Amino acid sequence: MSLFLVKPTVEYEKEYLDFYHEWKQSGETMIPWVIEKDPSDFPRMVQSLLDSEKGIGLPDSWVPDSTYWLMDVNHRILGVSNIRHRLTEQLLNCGGHIGYGIRPTERRKGFATKLLNLSIEKAKQLGIDRILVVCDASNLGSKKIILKNGGVEDFDFVEEDGNVVKRYWID
Repeated sequence: MSLFLVKPTVEYEKEYLDFYHEWKQSGETMIPWVIEKDPSDFPRMVQSLLDSEKGIGLPDSWVPDSTYWLMDVNHRILGVSNIRHRLTEQLLNCGGHIGYGIRPTERRKGFATKLLNLSIEKAKQLGIDRILVVCDASNLGSKKIILKNGGVEDFDFVEEDGNVVKRYWID
């Protein structure tokens, strides 16, 4: 199946809302964080994502980031990735450059591996040569996906609540 990344656009409102509501109804944590954004004013949400890429309207200490939707040939949104253009100390410890997630009904089909692979290509186009990708130690699926995409394990970071974050570099 042919998969590709698109930047957020109002053209795919119906498809995005289908993706969003499926995830919301699952009750699972929405990853990456950008899919938590309220889509009720869809054009405004899309514009905020596009502004973030240019560094417009970012809260203090935030960095510019690019959001992409993973679509199939039928324009169904299967997942979302968010690429941070640079790292703060916090992102270096437990955020990384790329956050990504696949909608609940489409997991375990290889889409996350493809999403991360395509996101790595986009990060390189942004001039990010050494890419940090992280996951919780308990997330064995993400660990496998990162390793499949060339991740090399670095030291773990332990958050204040004791959660262990696995850190991987991709050159």
